[in-house]
Amino acid sequence: MDDRIDDDDSDKELSGLTSLPPHRKAHSYSQQLRGASTHKRHQRVRKHSLDDSRISSNIESSFYNSDSDDDIFSRSSSTNPAGGDEEYNDNEATQYQPLQEFVGAGGGAGIFKAPFRASVHPGRPPCLELRPHPLRETQVGKFLRNIACTETQMWAGQEGGVRVWEIKNSYEPGSGLGGKVRRGDEDAAPFCESADTSPTLCLAVDNGNRLVWSGHKDGKIRSWKMDQRFVTPFKEGLSWQAHRGPVLSIVLSSYGDLWSGSEGGNLKIWPWESVEKSLSLSPEERHMAALLVERSFIDLRSQVTVNGVCSISSQDVKSLLCDHVRGRIWCAGPLSFSLWDARTKELLKVFNIEGQVENRVDMSSVQQQDQAIEDEMKVKFVSTSKKEKSQTSFLQRSRNAIMGAADAVRRVATKGAGAFVDDTKRTEALVQTSDGMIWSGCTNGLLVQWDGTGTRVQDFNRHPCAIQCFCTFGTRLYVGYVSGIIQVLDLEGNLIAAWVAHNGPVIKLAVGCDYVFSLATHGGLRGWIIASPGPVDNMIRSELAAKELIYTRRHNVRILVGTWNVGQGRASQDSLSSWLGSIASDVGIVVVGLQEVEMGAGFLAMSAAKETVG
Repeated sequence: MDDRIDDDDSDKELSGLTSLPPHRKAHSYSQQLRGASTHKRHQRVRKHSLDDSRISSNIESSFYNSDSDDDIFSRSSSTNPAGGDEEYNDNEATQYQPLQEFVGAGGGAGIFKAPFRASVHPGRPPCLELRPHPLRETQVGKFLRNIACTETQMWAGQEGGVRVWEIKNSYEPGSGLGGKVRRGDEDAAPFCESADTSPTLCLAVDNGNRLVWSGHKDGKIRSWKMDQRFVTPFKEGLSWQAHRGPVLSIVLSSYGDLWSGSEGGNLKIWPWESVEKSLSLSPEERHMAALLVERSFIDLRSQVTVNGVCSISSQDVKSLLCDHVRGRIWCAGPLSFSLWDARTKELLKVFNIEGQVENRVDMSSVQQQDQAIEDEMKVKFVSTSKKEKSQTSFLQRSRNAIMGAADAVRRVATKGAGAFVDDTKRTEALVQTSDGMIWSGCTNGLLVQWDGTGTRVQDFNRHPCAIQCFCTFGTRLYVGYVSGIIQVLDLEGNLIAAWVAHNGPVIKLAVGCDYVFSLATHGGLRGWIIASPGPVDNMIRSELAAKELIYTRRHNVRILVGTWNVGQGRASQDSLSSWLGSIASDVGIVVVGLQEVEMGAGFLAMSAAKETVG
């Protein structure tokens, strides 16, 4: 068995703003578990140069060589290409010295590389830590799924309801507003949580009614008042059963109607008249208000279904977008789009991700139904011979059967989405920019620009990872990737800046209160100043670096790292005690790697190691 021990009880060499400590002696120990020999072999200390630690301008190569949340790409800006970053990077390069790499006996080539550790990073804009990366085990049942911003608040949908932050309290001590601090959220800005509900899948801000609408996994749509005195837990307002399946997306149209999408391409409209009337009822009449809204829906899928043939896809509704410029609603599935008139609720166009029209709609759904009824009346009541009647009815039945079978095949093909189409081209996000253009993001990192009529204009590929989310402000487009990167583009698709926002996928972006907020899969929530990147970032960096000792804490941790080949034989208690027991009490972290693990062997090995270490 080989093991590696680092006796360096200080991690100051991990800081990017201070010089490295003096060289310290490193030891390497090796002991065979099977034998009783206590012979030790010393492995020579190998040098590992950090000359390449200077931040690379290549986004892809810099990201994939690092696992740290603080590792960052250098941003490329057309407005401020140099700024103060060049001076910052030069100082950093002179401070770094070759760092030792500790390799145990028989370890071979080493792979250790010190991550960048500093109060601020020269390649990333300073951020507002609304919620630092929480521990995963403390977030069971409380994982955040999405976010939305109002003028003064940040709303987040989570596994068991919603959560709200008052942005003005971002710098207050971490504690829940009116509640006890949750374990794992001690360092988060003060927030409030709602009563327990089904998992929240989508959010929409209604500034007109001062409400936040949320769609849930149980098929319900709930409303939450912005202007209320928040306590934990706070209660919902108007709610009703909208779909049988989960509500995947909701959006408010230019005419005040609430559109919602669910699984199987189900799309419903909740008219503003019924919603407004239900909101005006008293709390005692809440049941009546919910019933009023629930019965007022318009089922768009049934309206465009004629003779069992539906004009729209049966894919899940991935995203809904309101084009306020033209009064239209975009409904995006993974592999197709449908374009609707927000006023008349008519289907205008159905096209795939390549921009090709799938079903040409030359008449409204009402006209289609009237035409179908007229055809049936002609078949039934036009006086023809028995032979002609039988032939007509046979042809009509054959046509209906063929059309129904074709639609079933198409639904299965689009539902499976893998056997007939390129799965890497799935649409993941949709946004409209200030110039009226529509942008969609795909799983292969492709950015597609559309005009208001659904015509594909051009496409870009700025990063090879999947796009998870969009947001826009002014003439800038913010793109969040599964790699944790945020990119800033102009309206022409040119890259302005890029940086690592989180060490996990960025699943949601939202703009509000002079910040662009980003949510990662692990629950971390950060705010980036809208003016970033810019000259103000350099001033903030210098001030934060000068006051590093005020807001940073350093802990010295000793780590014992060892490997165990469990396939060669089971270690005895004595050998484990001699290997781990004598040193485990002097270290803070014990890391044991297992080799040649088979079913059950890993569990037994870890159990024995835990018993030995205690």
